[in-house]
Amino acid sequence: MNSIDQQALEYHSAFPAGKIGIRPTKPTDTQADLSLAYTPGVAAPTLAIADDPDASYDYTAKGNLVAVISNGTAILGLGNRGAAAAKPVMEGKALLFKILGGVDAFDIEVDTTDVEEFIRTVKNIAPSFGGINLEDIKAPECFEIERRLVDELDIPVMHDDQHGTAIITSAAMLNALEIAGKKAEDIRLVVNGAGAAAIACTDLYIKAGIRPENIVMCDSKGVIRADRTDLNPQKKRFVTTRDLHTLKDAIAGADVFAGFSKAGVLTKEMVRTMAERPIIMALANPYPEISYEDAREARPDALIATGRSDYPNQVNNVIGFPYIFRGALDTRAKKINEEMKLAAVHAIASLAKEPVPEYVLKAYNAESLSFGPDYIIPKALDGRLMERVSTAVARAAIESGVARKAITDWDAYGTYLRSLSKK
Repeated sequence: MNSIDQQALEYHSAFPAGKIGIRPTKPTDTQADLSLAYTPGVAAPTLAIADDPDASYDYTAKGNLVAVISNGTAILGLGNRGAAAAKPVMEGKALLFKILGGVDAFDIEVDTTDVEEFIRTVKNIAPSFGGINLEDIKAPECFEIERRLVDELDIPVMHDDQHGTAIITSAAMLNALEIAGKKAEDIRLVVNGAGAAAIACTDLYIKAGIRPENIVMCDSKGVIRADRTDLNPQKKRFVTTRDLHTLKDAIAGADVFAGFSKAGVLTKEMVRTMAERPIIMALANPYPEISYEDAREARPDALIATGRSDYPNQVNNVIGFPYIFRGALDTRAKKINEEMKLAAVHAIASLAKEPVPEYVLKAYNAESLSFGPDYIIPKALDGRLMERVSTAVARAAIESGVARKAITDWDAYGTYLRSLSKK
């Protein structure tokens, strides 16, 4: 066992075990306090909610509570390890919700791989929560699970592996294209990988302006072509009739590579065949499709992003999901729709163009950061994300008609968000 693994085990096992807990939010010091907190005080809000279920937002923690739910079939870089093994990751996600977005979150591990049973379980517990964050559920089951829950529940449901990744990578791509002097509608894109993240990302790239006919998607067997007979319905949406069969074929002349696959599949030789000023988003974790060093050596003119924190342009969902749910919860949104996702994309992309605060530079031991090839998206510890992204998402929820609660004083809302970010 290496030293990092040992440190991680000690960190997680230190008393109290795990990473999250529960704290009371109301006074509990006197008998009078307890009579309000439990019996007989709970009767009045219980009856109010029985008459009007939406009153649960007023009298309980529901409006600031998200369930982080997984069955452990696609655990962060580790594959199908089962529901119990997913708990450390789901606790970690709940922790990030709290410290970054001020959102309370419970992790829930559902011990089933049956789609109908999983959906039924989530629907049955949904009244407890203001939102559902699905996590680490393998494709293609995750597509049906999310689609059904979005349609059948009246609270926001988002599979972050799909849409969180799509939002962050879309922001990075739009900024990279601007720096490279290219237009979304003109570029050729190669997507390597055809799982949950790749499918959702490609969908959002199209909504952000990339033409479907300019996209080639590859899976482990090569280019997703119209003449293949082994494609699931999600992959079939991205077939091509071009005479391309391998990633090597597809990458020649491409402007952008977006990787959601595995280490080492993109070679220096392939990168050298890409268009001028290529954009390489090699996002396999912990080891990207091509190392940062190899990509830089092969193409000094490339704009490069990875999922790693030890290189420029880390693409990480943490700059999105806490604030997307924050805006959705604060408007009591019924769902997270396309308008809200695109609002988050543009808010994240725009923030990268602004001067970087001193505390962010200090946190990353950087003398300076400014919009350019090595800084295309904001850093994860940039506290401004709270206000910018949450506000953009909240506005989009209201304007698109899925909000149940209007925000009329945006200055006051901004003050509230800044108080949560503590930056």
